Amino acid sequence: MKLGRVVGTVWCTRKDASLDSLKLLVVENLSPALEREGGYVVAVDSVGAGLHEVVLYASGSSARLTPATRDKPVDAVIMAIVDSFDIEGSVARLA
Repeated sequence: MKLGRVVGTVWCTRKDASLDSLKLLVVENLSPALEREGGYVVAVDSVGAGLHEVVLYASGSSARLTPATRDKPVDAVIMAIVDSFDIEGSVARLA
């Protein structure tokens, strides 16, 4: 799993039929300090994430393990919206 921030949306007029009804979002990679790491991924949104939210996403074969993405041609999926996290006693609250 990786941390990222939703920075955009992808619209497709033509796509594989198995992707119909799935929302595609552009996610920018973040460090644990919530700083930009560089790089982006297009991910299927399985949790209703919105613009600028910090999310957890999985990539590779793990991305095809959610009910929304099972057996679909997907390489990344957003599976959580981050409210807060704790690293060595330092808590980051996002919501």
